[in-house]
Amino acid sequence: MPKRGWCVWITGLPGSGKSTVAHILADRLRAIGIHAYILSSDELRKVMTPNPKYTEEERDMVYATLVYIAKVLTENGVNVIIDATGNRRKYRDRARGIIPKFMEAYLRCPLNICIEREIKRGVDVYGAPSGIYAKAFSGESKTVPGIGVPYEEPLNPEVTVDSDRLSPEECAEKILGIILGRFEHK
Repeated sequence: MPKRGWCVWITGLPGSGKSTVAHILADRLRAIGIHAYILSSDELRKVMTPNPKYTEEERDMVYATLVYIAKVLTENGVNVIIDATGNRRKYRDRARGIIPKFMEAYLRCPLNICIEREIKRGVDVYGAPSGIYAKAFSGESKTVPGIGVPYEEPLNPEVTVDSDRLSPEECAEKILGIILGRFEHK
């Protein structure tokens, strides 16, 4: 039986830098000989709900599937980086409850900074939809976390990084240090 993998869920508001940090973190891990698979809610959603409505029921289904996939991967020795807002604590708590080697990394960033970043991003990056805050402000979407639906901040994340103050590389390094200390110590 393979050694059990670990899972880190990078959570934060849309525009907080989750995808960018996840990819830098995966690159840093690879550079030291540790493979980790990035499991993106945006990519999973394209398969499960190609025309997403972002309802509570749809989110429950997408996040339950995301957590299940992460659980199965870790049981088979794959390290997983979840790149997903996971706007409700219950989604992240479900992962914590069923994945033995789990940690939560919170990218804390003020909403106004997230909005500015998302507007500047413009086109889809790492599969993330663009224009979500514009859709929220125009009334086209009433389910954007932080605007139309709540984003419930983690209560006890293993690591919190202020992504408005630190570069994406610095955020990744801080998360990497915690991963190495918790899961990869020899």
